[in-house]
Amino acid sequence: MNVISVGEAERDGQAIDARLESRARLSLGSSCEAIYRMVDEFFETAAIGGGTLVDVGCGGGALWRIVSPRFTRYCGLDAVRYDGFPVDGEFRRVNLDSAGWPVPPASGDVVVAVETIEHLENPWAFMRQLCSLAKPGGWVLVTTPNQASLLSLLTLTIRQRYSAFQDAHYPAHKTALLAIDLERAAREAGLELIRVIYTGRGRVPGTAWHYPKALASVFPRALSDNVMLVSRKRQA
Repeated sequence: MNVISVGEAERDGQAIDARLESRARLSLGSSCEAIYRMVDEFFETAAIGGGTLVDVGCGGGALWRIVSPRFTRYCGLDAVRYDGFPVDGEFRRVNLDSAGWPVPPASGDVVVAVETIEHLENPWAFMRQLCSLAKPGGWVLVTTPNQASLLSLLTLTIRQRYSAFQDAHYPAHKTALLAIDLERAAREAGLELIRVIYTGRGRVPGTAWHYPKALASVFPRALSDNVMLVSRKRQA
């Protein structure tokens, strides 16, 4: 039987932490402005506000800068605390691939995971953790790249990889999910599905241009780069 010394265990743990932080920093701690606006617009439409917002995979806290007038408290969870994290926010360092998070259950009136689930190894386990964080009746919102967009499907056909999962995106982007995958994971976690929303902002294949918003609003699934699942935790 091999015996691992305390020193070796500590070094292994430090190496794992270093790899985790290195992979987390590949995302640069931010997402597209259109995604944050999609989240904020849903809050406006659904008249959601007050209480605690838990931002899982918060990065530098860019979402909070947009939605902060709607909530009284902000808690950000991520593997890395980025410079510029909001001074009025509470930060918890968490390995989102791990089974146990140092956050009390039922902490959030709203739990969001913006462009985070695709970075993880087990989206179903992640969705269960999000559900656990939400209070009964609380909202759970999850966004991810839209694999069903025209751009992504063309890229898959030509390069055998989805648009947001090219070699340059690995290992930051690990798990490509369709909207139906988000729905299945949420349902199995015990969440009530509300709706699927698209950003209405998508890049024209082979260019740096984006489709006109009016056109993207007519064909949102085909012409949006990102998708959001809106769900709610059932009342106890």
